[in-house]
Amino acid sequence: MRILLQQKETGLYFKDIGAWTRESGEAMDFLSSSSAIDFCVLNKISGVQMVLKFEEQRYDIVLPLLTEKAPRRDDPRAPA
Repeated sequence: MRILLQQKETGLYFKDIGAWTRESGEAMDFLSSSSAIDFCVLNKISGVQMVLKFEEQRYDIVLPLLTEKAPRRDDPRAPA
């Protein structure tokens, strides 16, 4: 399974800072879902969804991300 970020509006996959691609095979593969979320928060990337990509496309899972309002983990107001 690969963990990818995808723009909701365009369907493009995240490749690198400032670079997006139509091909999921060229996209950055994150080590975990939490690292993908943290990456979005730290880099202020919004309007994306996380795609859990499997060899057979019919098993793919798409999860919307709400990173715009997520507190940083070192924020004292963040839940423990």
